[in-house]
Formats: sequence, C-alpha cells, structure tokens
Amino acid sequence: MFLESILIALEGLKSNKLRSILTMLGIIIGVGAVIAMVSIGLGVQQKVQNSIASLGSNLLIVMPGSNAPPGTVRLAAGSNITLTNQDAKAISKQVAGISYVLPAVSSQYQVIYGNQNWKTSVQGTTPDFLTVRNYGVSAGSFFSHSDDTSRARVAVLGQTVATNLFGAASPVGKTIRINQAPFRVVGVLSTKGQSSMGQDQDDLVLIPLSTAQDRLMGITYLNNISIQAKNADVINKVQEDVTTLLRSRHHLAAGVENDFTVRNMTALMATMTETTGTITVLLGNIAAISLLVGGIGIMNIMLVSVTERTREIGIRKALGATFRNVLLQFIIEAVAISVTGGLFGIAVGIIGARVISWVAGWNTIVAWWAIVGAFGVSVLIGLFFGVYPARKAALLDPIEALRYE
Repeated sequence: MFLESILIALEGLKSNKLRSILTMLGIIIGVGAVIAMVSIGLGVQQKVQNSIASLGSNLLIVMPGSNAPPGTVRLAAGSNITLTNQDAKAISKQVAGISYVLPAVSSQYQVIYGNQNWKTSVQGTTPDFLTVRNYGVSAGSFFSHSDDTSRARVAVLGQTVATNLFGAASPVGKTIRINQAPFRVVGVLSTKGQSSMGQDQDDLVLIPLSTAQDRLMGITYLNNISIQAKNADVINKVQEDVTTLLRSRHHLAAGVENDFTVRNMTALMATMTETTGTITVLLGNIAAISLLVGGIGIMNIMLVSVTERTREIGIRKALGATFRNVLLQFIIEAVAISVTGGLFGIAVGIIGARVISWVAGWNTIVAWWAIVGAFGVSVLIGLFFGVYPARKAALLDPIEALRYE
C-alpha cells in the first residue's frame, strides 16, 4: 500500500506539472538561498581567520598609547613614544613563556629606483620578522643580525613594491633610494596577500631596526613590539606578565592607566570568529524565511488539490480506502514536492555560491552541513505543511464527498 500511495501521489503531481513546478519554486529558492548565504558567511569567517593568523601564531602586540575608558584624556594606541628598545630587551629577558620578541618602527616614504617611484610603508625590524610574522623570502635573502648591528643600508622588498619599481626584473643587488638615502636590495618577500581589512600586506619595505632608527628616521623609541608566546596555553599569562613589567618600567602608580596597549591576537581571533559566526547564522536565518514561504505555498496548493479531488477521495473511501491510506497519499504528495524542490535547491545554492565568488570576488565555502541542514528543513517543512491538507482529505465523509460537484 505504501508503494501504491507513492505512485498515486506522483501521478497527481504529473497531472498538474506547471502548478507543481511553481509550488516547488519556493522550496528551490529557499534551499538555494540558505546554502548560498551560509557559504558567503563561512567564506568571510575563513578570510578573517586567515588574515589574523597571517600576522603570526600566539601573538601579542604591544602598542604605545593608553586604552583607557571613554571620557578620560588619553593618546590613541600607537601615537605615543613610551616604548623603547630597552623595554623590548627587558621583556625578552624577564618574561617566561616567550619564543621571540620583535621590536619595530615604521613610517611612510617615497621609494625610488631609476625613473620609477612608489610610496610605501618602510619598517625597521629584526631578522626574527620572518618567523614571528609568518613571511617567507622568494628571492635573495633576509638581512642578518650583523646588518642590524652595523646599521647597514640594506632592504628587503614586498612583492607589491618590487613589481611597481622593477616590473618583471629581479631587484636583488640593485640600489634603491629611501628618503634620498641609498639602500641595497638583498631580498624579496613571498606574496602574503590582503588582510581582512583590505590592507595589502605585500606593500612594504623592511630594513634593519638600528638603520631605521639611527640613519633614516632619527628616533630612539619604538612603534610596536610583537611578542610570540611559546604556545596558546601560556599566552594569557605572558600578557599579564608583560603588562606588569611595563607598568613597573614606566613607573606607573596604582590606579594610573597604562601608557601602552597589549593586544592579544589569539583573543581577537576568537572574538572575530564568534562575530562572523553570528553573521553566518543571521544570513542563514534570513534566507530560511523563504523556506517558510515555500511551505505555505505547499499547504495552499495541497488544499486546492484536496478540493479538486473531493469526489476521487469519496470514491476511494467508498471502495475501502482507510483514513491512513488517504492521509498517507496527500502527505507523500507534499513531501515529494519538498524533496524534489530541495534537490534542485541544492544545485541552485552551490552554483549560486560559485557565481557570487566569481562575479563579486568574494570567498565562499560550501559546507556539507549547510546542504544537509537546508535539505532536511525543506523535507520537514513539506511534511509539516502537508499534514493539515492531508488530514482534511482523510476526514472527508465518503457520502458527502461523492455528492460534491
């Protein structure tokens, strides 16, 4: 009887092809929208995670400037001159659980080679930069500790700077001018790409820290100190110890706000992951509204079908069809519409995600759980909205049904 009910339900759908297709359209759009929207949300989430991870693993960044509450007089993080080389050395020697300490300074300069020029960020740093910030060298080599000690005029270029100054030619061994001072190019960094905020991470020039401070910028302070903890388990303890040490070194009394800010990239990643996860759920829920609309469409068309086939139902019940037989027939019709629409919706959602990625340039990730979830909900919606019309059909009095015109 179950197989027979399926065949009768499918025949009922075939007899009204256009109406069945239009009813399925709500489910197709709903399932496709859910898959596409979730794919966009997951793509954004992955891009943010990769961008933060590209800064370095288990990373703390110390910036000069207070992070005091609103309403108090304070300088923005990075705008003060409270961090020094001695602070970086003290952190390296006195705080446990640290793998690397990377002091750095930076400023914008016009970089010139021949008749080509490019304005970029020039950063003074140490050879530990590659390890702490997860960069690599694609050509030449990175400058050494001896270059830093001797204040050598050497530079390592990011891919964007190398391309704009030298085109396809190799810049290694060539001499560029930074603020009219000559620097010999010793290497080119591997491509890093854009950050989640749209910043080009390849648009930079790296030079030794001592060279930047003494021979280019004429400063003794630092713009930031990057600290790589040994693992994620100790990063919070390292943050506390660094804060305590710097407060002591800067002679800050109890109750006085810090004149520096310690940013925990691991905590930032967790926060951003939670935020983008919420956005993904929100996008999915908004798209799921169209599934609900599709379900209402199924109920509407099934009620029409029950009305049209009242005499047929009366004949079947007069010939011995039970309440369960009639109920099952119409439920199967409703579920068949939602299942077929769900399958087509999966294809629409996957193709839609790919098209969005190709046209808009957004990163999209099609997740299996989004496909299974959207399809499962479409089936449940078909079942839920098909029960009332099916029950109405099953409760028809056969005598009254046979009299129906």
